[in-house]
Amino acid sequence: MTLRGADKLREELRHRKSELRPKIIASVEEARAHGDLKENAEYAAAREQHGFNEGRITEIEAKLSNAQVIDPSRLPQNGKVVFGVTVELSDSDSGEELRYQIVGEDEADIKQNLISINSPIARALIGKSEGDEVGVATPRGTRELEIVAVHYL
Repeated sequence: MTLRGADKLREELRHRKSELRPKIIASVEEARAHGDLKENAEYAAAREQHGFNEGRITEIEAKLSNAQVIDPSRLPQNGKVVFGVTVELSDSDSGEELRYQIVGEDEADIKQNLISINSPIARALIGKSEGDEVGVATPRGTRELEIVAVHYL
């Protein structure tokens, strides 16, 4: 994962542990005080929310402990497309200009131009260099993309 992705996960972990967890525990205690737990919907909902939060905390901790964090600015700047770089592309057919950063699965967000390393476009680009043309299979057919520039940001 990228440095930015790791920082984002660390922030979510901090939020879930130090802010969300105490609020959820307080709501469980409040619901428990209402009496009969068998027919207490508030208690069941609070326990479910607690379980979800604890599961997400465990998941984030596991991801961070197993992650290899890549800082693209420290990569050799040789014009080759590798994980973490930002790529400027030109669609040979339409002339459309595209710009994507290749990131880990958890960081991907097409609205922010962050594409997963496992996406068809990223898989086609990895290992290629500036100036190369790449054919990418998409649901609308094959797109011919030219790598205009590779940025190590």
